[in-house]
Amino acid sequence: MIKEFSISNDKVTINFTAKYCSDYQTLLDSDGFKRVLEAFLSTAERRNSNAYKFILEKLKCSDKTVLVKKLTNTFLLLTTMSVEEMADLNSEYLLLVDNKDSFIDFVEALYSFWRRLERYSIVHNNRIQEGIAAVSFTEANSNFSRLVLSLYRKIEKNITGYMPNVYRQVPAGTNACMMLSDVIWPVPNGYEMLEQIPFIDTISLETPFITYPKKNTRDGMFQEVKENPLDNAHINRDHWFCYPAMIGELLGFIYFHRDFMEHGITLCNLFELAKVEEYRGRKPDIVYIFGGTDHSEELKTVFYEDKQNDIMVGYVNHNQEIDYFGYMKKMCLTLHNLIMIKRGYLPTHGSMVNIVLKDGKQANIVIMGDSGAGKSESLEAFRALSEEYISDMTIIFDDMGVMKEKNGQIYGYGTEIGAFVRLDDLDQGYAFKEIDRSIFMNPDKINARLVMPVATYKEIRQGYKIDLLLYANNYTDVKEGEHSISFFDNVEEAKKVFKAGARVAKGTTTEKGLVTSYFANPFGPAQKQKETDKIIDKYFDTYFKNNVRVGEIKTCLAITGKEKQGPKKAAIELFDIIKKIK
Repeated sequence: MIKEFSISNDKVTINFTAKYCSDYQTLLDSDGFKRVLEAFLSTAERRNSNAYKFILEKLKCSDKTVLVKKLTNTFLLLTTMSVEEMADLNSEYLLLVDNKDSFIDFVEALYSFWRRLERYSIVHNNRIQEGIAAVSFTEANSNFSRLVLSLYRKIEKNITGYMPNVYRQVPAGTNACMMLSDVIWPVPNGYEMLEQIPFIDTISLETPFITYPKKNTRDGMFQEVKENPLDNAHINRDHWFCYPAMIGELLGFIYFHRDFMEHGITLCNLFELAKVEEYRGRKPDIVYIFGGTDHSEELKTVFYEDKQNDIMVGYVNHNQEIDYFGYMKKMCLTLHNLIMIKRGYLPTHGSMVNIVLKDGKQANIVIMGDSGAGKSESLEAFRALSEEYISDMTIIFDDMGVMKEKNGQIYGYGTEIGAFVRLDDLDQGYAFKEIDRSIFMNPDKINARLVMPVATYKEIRQGYKIDLLLYANNYTDVKEGEHSISFFDNVEEAKKVFKAGARVAKGTTTEKGLVTSYFANPFGPAQKQKETDKIIDKYFDTYFKNNVRVGEIKTCLAITGKEKQGPKKAAIELFDIIKKIK
């Protein structure tokens, strides 16, 4: 991004490198302020709001360019004098004085409009011009936030004549600030359009970060194509950013359009942000284009195996339908899983946790299941009961992991440092406890989501020998006196249940009712069933040979009234099983 300011799709991006506002005058004179004011006036005009009618009446003008200039001058004067002094200086402003309440309402409406926008700032680490050279990255957004808040309070004080009794220190600057770097990497033929797109080096996040994407569910499966989708794609480099992610052991370059900035920023709570030395001069394993432009008007969610360059490519075109974080997260994991299958490993859609009980007994447990089956909710049930039963609990993966056979034993590894969980199914108290570091998505809607860090990259890459493997059954009711957990007697019966991947859809996708998905994993294994079948046969034979207990855990997550009690009952039963492990 070269421009000092851009506004698109209710998102504002401020380039602190091109221009950094350190006082009232530079802020009010900036192109960004004028464009926000113009956008506010356009919105107020469409709604025919009282604030807009007041300004039209008092300033005797309907031309937005003139209105913006007059209002900017008005605010500039109000930074140094009261509204009465301003009116004495210029009689044009006399009409603003006789109705201070309406004038305050206008200022409040403008300030609220600004704060409702998703606001981002960027600093180019190696393109310092006249902007932020003298201000450190970590201080930049804090100082800017204080400036905006101070300007708002100064203007209101000079209109009303008094300071407020209550000060609310809300984030008035940007929601997130990114430090960007120009990175040289060996760009293969056909990928030249990705050159010069800046890489995210560091992110400063104002939490809790609440976003309102237009979609709340994901639809369908990602499809394989035989031609590189980049061949027909167009990318305006000034509108794009790259998040270099460590997805498990793989390096992924995730490119996203500025219209989907909130999804790109949210990645920092989900995937480890790679260090510069981990990606500079290195070819990635994964390239993902999120929001590309091509000749197709239809939604494209495709992947391509570039065998010549040994890169797995994901591509989603610019479409309102993809404005949901699931499209960002799941494609990354699909590309990861396809590479793991190619290497002979078994991608696992589920949760894995290392639990140490207070009596010293411990176990590494994998709970497998497709979206909404109750795997994450079971982990939260364990956490809720931690005071009573657990000494230590380490999450290896919350949604997607990979199983690897080493020396005749099977180990589990994670892919993500964060969790993308349904707010609806979490204990309300726990969600509020995590509010200070979380990213919330559509918290007022069904399938509201919370993205929060749950593990360190070191922990998810360590590798833990699997002691228990359970399939999450969310649809079978557990009656009084019945067990929530049962185990399989033979390997064929176990493979049949795990491969079927049955669950009742919980609104996380557009599916409804009892549905199935191959190995409960439509993100790689379902697209490569033949190859995955061989790995499943090998790994499940190893489980039973090593007497690893393989079974089913009934979470009751799809049973009305048991969404919380079901996972809790299963968790308590699981603790008793762990105690009996030798």
